[in-house]
Amino acid sequence: MYKIEFSEKAEKQLQKLEDDTAIRIVSSLERTTVRPYYFVKRLEGTKYYRFRVGDYRIILDIQNDRLIIIVIELGHRKNIYK
Repeated sequence: MYKIEFSEKAEKQLQKLEDDTAIRIVSSLERTTVRPYYFVKRLEGTKYYRFRVGDYRIILDIQNDRLIIIVIELGHRKNIYK
């Protein structure tokens, strides 16, 4: 089972969201700890992955050797890829 870690930037972005949205994102991330590749898609041109939760996108780095999912960045889909 994978462990989830947040970067400082992602943690600040999560705190700025409304409470119900933040809870939904965290609970969705917890689902990915068993089989992360089932829920994510490769982000083109990078080594990172994207995870969709409603209108929000989460940029992830999955480290298989340490069984860690690192949340790099999260935000609304219209702003996240800029």
